[in-house]
Amino acid sequence: MTEPMLSVRNLHVSFPTRQGVFEAVRGVSFDLGRERLGVVGESGSGKSMTGRAILGLVRPPGQVRADRMDLGGQSILNLPERGMRKIRGSRISMVMQDPKFSLNPVMTIGDQIIEAYRLHAGGGKAAARKKALEMLKAVQIRDPERVMDAYPHEVSGGMGQRIMIAMMLAPDPEILIADEPTSALDVSVRTEVLNIMDRLVRDRGMGLIFISHDLNLVAQFCDRVLIMYAGRVVETLAAQDLHNARHPYTQGLLNSLPRLDAPVDRLPVLQRQENWRSDPLIDQGLETELPKGV
Repeated sequence: MTEPMLSVRNLHVSFPTRQGVFEAVRGVSFDLGRERLGVVGESGSGKSMTGRAILGLVRPPGQVRADRMDLGGQSILNLPERGMRKIRGSRISMVMQDPKFSLNPVMTIGDQIIEAYRLHAGGGKAAARKKALEMLKAVQIRDPERVMDAYPHEVSGGMGQRIMIAMMLAPDPEILIADEPTSALDVSVRTEVLNIMDRLVRDRGMGLIFISHDLNLVAQFCDRVLIMYAGRVVETLAAQDLHNARHPYTQGLLNSLPRLDAPVDRLPVLQRQENWRSDPLIDQGLETELPKGV
């Protein structure tokens, strides 16, 4: 067994509200190796907040606490902002859900990639421009010279997402967190983006945290899956075994998906149980030893 690239134990993210303290993430634990780890759950289950907590992007009054959060054996739990800036981008990058809100509308695409690369990798502008062109070619963008001089509103959603992937991977990070990177794309573009991510992650030996609400997509694309409900991990299993899940929440999500091979007049509605919000792995008899990095 090799040491995991990222190790998280008992992660909590909370926010004060008028009704009391709201816990968006409650006791999440996992290890990430050189693999594609899927994180699945409905909206509000804590998927994106877990990724943001890892990168130190939860701002006050939000609070992050954990027993441990280690990156390659180094603790990154509640590092000062200066310390996190050395890690974001250079060691862990995050692709947000919608490129329209991640790209600067008044800067050319080339200037944004060059700025991000030089911030983390240093070097001169000529070397950074060469790297930016290489990354645009790597994500299969035709005529990268033209795209370098374009503004975000001049490219499609699929191209914008590939540009974001190029920008985040330019500094050669160890881990990539992809927060629903294909949710706004059509099927053909989605497949293309996934193939690009798969190839880049595999060739570079990176770890990938793939956040999604699409169970079928995760089952096909990822190696291992965490199922989240109400801020907790309720089940962890190999992606190939996702359709044999034991937890009733996971089973309910799977049963609510339409199937071409078994059409029904009405899809079942998920019947939630209150004990899922407590400690699901123990309550449902599904507790398992945390997998080590691979």
